[in-house]
Amino acid sequence: MVLITGASGFLGQRLVRYLSAGGQRVRALYYNSIPTGDLASMPGVEWLQCDLLDVFAVAEAMEGVSHVYHCAAIVSFLPADREVMLHFNTESTANVVNQALEQGIKKMVYVSSVAALGRTGNEDKPITEEEEWGESGYNSAYGLSKYLAETEVWRGIGEGLNAVIINPGVILGAGNWDRGSAQLMKVAYDEFPFYTTGSTSWVDADDVTHIMTSLMAGSATAERYIVSAGNYSYRHVFTLMAGALGRRPPRYLAGSMVTGIAWRLSMLKSAITGANPVITRETAINAQGISIYKNEKLLAALPGFTYRPIEITIKNMAQAFLDSYKK
Repeated sequence: MVLITGASGFLGQRLVRYLSAGGQRVRALYYNSIPTGDLASMPGVEWLQCDLLDVFAVAEAMEGVSHVYHCAAIVSFLPADREVMLHFNTESTANVVNQALEQGIKKMVYVSSVAALGRTGNEDKPITEEEEWGESGYNSAYGLSKYLAETEVWRGIGEGLNAVIINPGVILGAGNWDRGSAQLMKVAYDEFPFYTTGSTSWVDADDVTHIMTSLMAGSATAERYIVSAGNYSYRHVFTLMAGALGRRPPRYLAGSMVTGIAWRLSMLKSAITGANPVITRETAINAQGISIYKNEKLLAALPGFTYRPIEITIKNMAQAFLDSYKK
């Protein structure tokens, strides 16, 4: 029996489908609403509501489990969510680690983020798995929460837990077009006119799923792996998205002053309409920073694996977006 936390989320849903298709028995945890449609009736999948901050609920959910994929996390760049995100991402991971040790699971794969490695904005210093967290104006509260959660996994490893950590870049794929990375497609469709000079790493969601299951089946333990198909500028990614959608690409360079105005206006609009802001202070700062992540360690660990090109990922996202938009 495999346990997936955050099974109703962007990455978790893909993992549920992949494991179910492979004949794996899955206990899929959700917090608010049980998924509907094909997910609700996947062969071999048992959906279970669970509050990961409730140690007794976690203990019950992990009974009879042999392997754990810990995907659950709060992802937010809103100042109002900072404290709850720091608390949940850290404490939920501590609870999962403690029960994994208590119940003697065979292996755990933890989904962290490149944000947990820290960002310096220094393009001359590529970031590897050996990077140690340091204070930087480019770091986000989300990155801090994932770093603190990682420390709980490393504690568990020190106490005998067989676990690996993956640090994906921005995960791209079809999903809820009003939130997360999928929302970028909507921004491109609306022909957002500005671009920044920043860059980061990007990866296809299906590649992340494949990597997770490969590492779970492999012998690697007490390791972390950057999961990245490549480092690309935000301008390049938005230009690819606009091209795939048949829309006009960004054309005006936005410096720090312009992005500073933009995030303030976005937050003001959010306060008036109640919709999630497209830009926040943290995302505006990150959009100006240049972060280069090295992916050689993962490729050496999985020599038969190759990342799909970002152009293909974005083309598939755009088609899914257009199909849903026409409905």
